[in-house]
Amino acid sequence: MRSVTTTLDSRQTLAFATLARCGSFTQTAKELHLTQSAISHTIKALERDVGVSLFERVGKRVFLTQAGEIFRPAAEKILRDMQDARTALEEIGAWGRGRLRVGASVTTCQYLLPTVLREFRQSFPDCAVRIEPGDGPRMVELLRHNQIDLALMLQPGGGTGLEFRRLFGDELRVLVSPMHAWARSGRVTPEALRVETLIVYNKGSYSDTLLVDHLAAADIKLENTMELGSMEAIKELAKVGVGAGVLASWVARRELAEGSLVSLALPGGKLRRTWGIAHLSGRRLSLTEETFAGLCEAVTQTLDVG
Repeated sequence: MRSVTTTLDSRQTLAFATLARCGSFTQTAKELHLTQSAISHTIKALERDVGVSLFERVGKRVFLTQAGEIFRPAAEKILRDMQDARTALEEIGAWGRGRLRVGASVTTCQYLLPTVLREFRQSFPDCAVRIEPGDGPRMVELLRHNQIDLALMLQPGGGTGLEFRRLFGDELRVLVSPMHAWARSGRVTPEALRVETLIVYNKGSYSDTLLVDHLAAADIKLENTMELGSMEAIKELAKVGVGAGVLASWVARRELAEGSLVSLALPGGKLRRTWGIAHLSGRRLSLTEETFAGLCEAVTQTLDVG
């Protein structure tokens, strides 16, 4: 007997299993919406491929040969597995089962994601969500290597191969203690900024790059900076007068409302940023991904300052 080197054809396998169950070419043709001739040709092609006869024909009835009896349970299992696979894929698309991998900046992880994920869980309780924290450059690399599906991040530069859906815009400002001289005067001059200790977020992040470029355009060279990786730490140090923090106002809404911090504009004009959802260019988002992006839009509506 010749060895079989090709995989089984799914249509032939379905025709075999149906004919084995019905025992009739006529009934099999009706169930599969084909002609009796098409069923006959399909079974002959299958028998030719496997090298053995699978059916004995007695009048209008057909019966399984010994080879057919051996093949029948395997064929039925193949068809069940294929149906299970289709059902699983349909459930992922329709009901959000499966996974959602989200990259997010430290800022959004702390101040935005808890609300978004709480709403998301109500719609997709069976979806496994994984959060990968990091700054913009890391998010771009994770997206490019298909290690995350979406990234909640600042708008990257061009040439990244990503699509970016805008969520909201904000402005980086100087936050100081109400006892600070700048809080009393209501403004920050370039001269004063040069000599103050400026508390900034991680160097190398998109926010840091924007700040450096902004100050360079205003011909401001800082003499003292302190780098931290925590927004909360920046706020706390600014509160006690260690220096002046550079943050967006929405990150310090509570402190500004209670008066423990004062927000002032940077010299050289407004320093605006754009936040959004990024994903690989040309990739169609699933239902769960679209829902997550929509929830991000809803949660951030009140933060948009243009």
